Amino acid sequence: MRPAIVVHGGAGIYGDDAVPEALEGVRQAAAEGFAKLSSKGSALDAVLAAVRCLEDDPRFNAGTGSVLGADGTVENDASVMWGADLSAGAIGALSGFRNPVLVAEEVRRDGTHVLLVGDGARRFAIRRGIPSIDPRELITERQRARWEAEAERRRHERPPEAAAQHGTVGAVAADSHGHVAAATSTGGLLFKLPGRVGDTPIIGGGTYADDLAGAASCTGQGEAILKVTLARHAVALLRAGHGATEAAEIAVAELTRRTSGEAGLILVAPDGDIGWAFNTLRMSRARCDAAHPEPLALIDR
Repeated sequence: MRPAIVVHGGAGIYGDDAVPEALEGVRQAAAEGFAKLSSKGSALDAVLAAVRCLEDDPRFNAGTGSVLGADGTVENDASVMWGADLSAGAIGALSGFRNPVLVAEEVRRDGTHVLLVGDGARRFAIRRGIPSIDPRELITERQRARWEAEAERRRHERPPEAAAQHGTVGAVAADSHGHVAAATSTGGLLFKLPGRVGDTPIIGGGTYADDLAGAASCTGQGEAILKVTLARHAVALLRAGHGATEAAEIAVAELTRRTSGEAGLILVAPDGDIGWAFNTLRMSRARCDAAHPEPLALIDR
């Protein structure tokens, strides 16, 4: 088995000025995740390290730097899945935690439930010893400005200037034992309604991992991703015998044909075969494996 990791930092519109920062961010996350694999850590250790790195990076729409909803606040979604035993944990519409993926991991480790949302997720996290913060600490000046511009546009009923950038972050990994894992985290959609939950915390929608086939993490328009259960569909294509690149491309093509939505995904098989696909202009991503331990970061096709 060939240890491997691939991460994404979101699909959609990236202006040329944003490209270097996006590439730097996913490159660093891939390096941190692969360091876990190289030191005999599990695929689960690797995806948690990578996604936590991206949540701490204010340039991405997860954790610090999350977009603001219609009421001007941050609500986060996140999930984790371990392919060895199909254990999974997820949180939705959670406010006030610096690393939502760690709360999702606590849900997985606890094992009682798979998905907790809102205040129930908040109280669970506190009981498990994860410190809460003032939710305003997650708001950056850039995201506040984006929210104000969107509010102004809506007040004057002007059409949007461009398609959105879906800055959801995620990681998938395979370790030397053939185990796979996936993790995904997001602030959701700019100006979303309070309580909206997208694909990210829905197992099979935005995240899936199964040692019998592989692991997937998605980014894009959550409502479209949910309609075709994109992550599980891609993993099922791996199990049917498709290579990782082919499986990713078939899955995204199906989403495009059935929903006309925008999305991207990353995929890894238990043997370390890596693939990705997206139907947007760009998707930031980076990969590492035993043959290429230095992260390769890409954003264009």
